Amino acid sequence: MIRIGNASGFYGDRFAAVREMLTGGPLDVLTGDYLAELTMLILGRDRLKDPARGYAKTFLRQLEENLGLAKDNGVTIVTNAGGLNPAGLADAVRELAARLGIDVRVAHVEGDDLLPRAGELGLGEPLTANAYLGAWGIAECLKAGADVVVTGRVTDASVIVGPAAAHFGWARDDYDALAGAVAAGHVIECGAQATGGNYAFFTEHSVGVPGFPIAEIHADGSSVITKHEGTGGVVTTGTVTAQLLYEIGGARYAGPDVTARFDTLVLSDDGPDRVRIGGVRGEPPPPELKVCLNRLGGFRNEVTFVLTGLDIEAKAALVREQLEAALKDRPPREVRWTLGRTDHEDAGTEEAASALLHCAVKDPDPKVAGRAFSGAAIEQALASYPGFHVTAPPADASPYGVYTDAYVDAREVPHVAVLPDGTRVDVAPAERTLELSPVDEQALPEPLPHGPVRRAPLGLVAGARSGDKGGNANVGVWVRSERAWRWLAHTLTAGELRRLLPETAELPVHRYLLPNLRAVNFVIEGLLGEGVAAQARFDPQAKALGEWLRSRHVDIPEELL
Repeated sequence: MIRIGNASGFYGDRFAAVREMLTGGPLDVLTGDYLAELTMLILGRDRLKDPARGYAKTFLRQLEENLGLAKDNGVTIVTNAGGLNPAGLADAVRELAARLGIDVRVAHVEGDDLLPRAGELGLGEPLTANAYLGAWGIAECLKAGADVVVTGRVTDASVIVGPAAAHFGWARDDYDALAGAVAAGHVIECGAQATGGNYAFFTEHSVGVPGFPIAEIHADGSSVITKHEGTGGVVTTGTVTAQLLYEIGGARYAGPDVTARFDTLVLSDDGPDRVRIGGVRGEPPPPELKVCLNRLGGFRNEVTFVLTGLDIEAKAALVREQLEAALKDRPPREVRWTLGRTDHEDAGTEEAASALLHCAVKDPDPKVAGRAFSGAAIEQALASYPGFHVTAPPADASPYGVYTDAYVDAREVPHVAVLPDGTRVDVAPAERTLELSPVDEQALPEPLPHGPVRRAPLGLVAGARSGDKGGNANVGVWVRSERAWRWLAHTLTAGELRRLLPETAELPVHRYLLPNLRAVNFVIEGLLGEGVAAQARFDPQAKALGEWLRSRHVDIPEELL
């Protein structure tokens, strides 16, 4: 097997994780995922200020402390921290190694940055335009003896699939093995989310400070998800199921190298803190690559009014009327009001007696969205509802981004492995491809016989995990017994989800069944507007959407409770 650990799930994850993974036990490869849709926007703005930037600087600081340790332990490092400038980060790693006196071979993968050709490819005029490359450039670098491989925008799982493919010598059409590695990569790429972090049933375990996950991948693509012995958190079929459901769509999970059939995988216990993933089937990848596009959308600002005690709705209506009147000569292009009824009757603290009224605005003009707006809000302080105060002083507007995705023929996207000796190797796109299509509708299990029910929160019997994909949100819901699955599959329909989450009532909602996981996954189109960078919604990345759903009351068979 090859033992691959991950030490970063996002740009800003636990800094000490690299050292923890290198000192906690044996590893062959250490990976780090630093990129997300929002991160690409942040790096794009960095690059506007300085063309030599555009990569995750935190990774360099982590290497300064740990490069020698990795070299001494024989651990190869593979990371997408190169962001928009993988060549620049590779050079910086070489300079760091020379300064530290450590002999390492550094390679990088490039070709994902399509910004210079955006017009030619019909992508408009974005700030960033990056195609999701696959694992084969990474594999080429590793076969050439690289100790550190830096990439730009590859799929999150590719930093795990590449080392496995190089280690086992997989061919481009070893679809089942590749799909198994994709599943393992999808589980560990978000770090501690696989080891008890953000886990619906966290009260059943001692979470503490979770260790980061490890995938022991075998030659057939099967794997065991685990963590270093003695670290915090837990690895169970539940934590692995939760992560498998994170930010996916239907049963076909498409990538540039293979489409993994998540409806075929099977989870089984393999001992304490060990879960085996097997049975994953793979299919040829689609002919097109997904492209992440970010553009600057304008400027945004917000004010949060605190409404305390009685007449909450009337207080909200008054200040809204006053602020809109103050802005009538030049209103912001977009104004969004949200009243959070966090107040409680006869409360024992002032905080518990208070509701929050958020007013968020967007406009192309930073002055309109800036002090013209926030100053007008504060001007109401002595002329509005009783108890007027806000959560922060008036502020200037800040720029926001807009995310969209596009698809480009894979043959139009260069994929280049730059080996440690500087040799450039072109990586060909997949020869065999298959247009992505939905899996045939899964047959529903036999429903539970009728019996007594009790009105109770869904989360008493079901776990959930949710996240963002551009302007869409997904929420995966799973249960832990066959009888609960028979109930869930018939009960939690798209229509029922819309009822439980009124915010989704007018939006397209797609439901997908994953019987092997006893799970249903929902994709809610447009819930997040123009994406996380636009901050269009409370909880703009939909991270807590699943917990809101679990808190809603439904009729649950008493036998399940």
